[in-house]
Amino acid sequence: MSETATPKADAAAKRGAGQIFVDLGPVIIFMLTYNFARGRVPEGEEIYLATTVFLVATAVALAYAWFKQKRLPPMLIVTGVIVGVFGGLTLALRDPVFIKMKPTIVNLLYAGLILGGLAVKQNVWKMLFQSAFPALPEKVWTKFALRWGLFFIFLAGLNEFIWRTQSEAFWANFKVFGVMPLTFLFMLANMPLLMKHMPKDEEAS
Repeated sequence: MSETATPKADAAAKRGAGQIFVDLGPVIIFMLTYNFARGRVPEGEEIYLATTVFLVATAVALAYAWFKQKRLPPMLIVTGVIVGVFGGLTLALRDPVFIKMKPTIVNLLYAGLILGGLAVKQNVWKMLFQSAFPALPEKVWTKFALRWGLFFIFLAGLNEFIWRTQSEAFWANFKVFGVMPLTFLFMLANMPLLMKHMPKDEEAS
């Protein structure tokens, strides 16, 4: 490993930790707030308290991303807008359906951008992550984009199935204890393809 590899790795680790906070922090806080509110607020009010806290946590995550990176990635902006709109509708109309549909909309948006990009010969997935894996062949980027696009469609369908067929409490907890492990396992399942095409010097780093 070269002497410059360690600072780069440290910087990447810090960016990764920050990105996890931005992406997952508000979802985890939503789940914790919902569970804390059960039995402590009038029945049926848990979802509205959790949504309020979720909106605040999302705003904090956006502010954190801006403070650390001095910019907001387009996808993060879009996600923040969707959270604001659907969370706001949930509170304004007192209808939890909107916040329950939010993951469906976000995942379908991701899938549409990725698969739609492939349809017009623009690999969005490559644009986002090429700096981390510059040596991957074009065909591998296409495989990754296709896989993730289909996975986001799967997550959208799964969210619709869960909130329409299970209890509200089950849905609120499944966002953390179901979707996150599934995403992690999907990432692990794609590692062999990544490592197969990783140059030996990058593997060593």
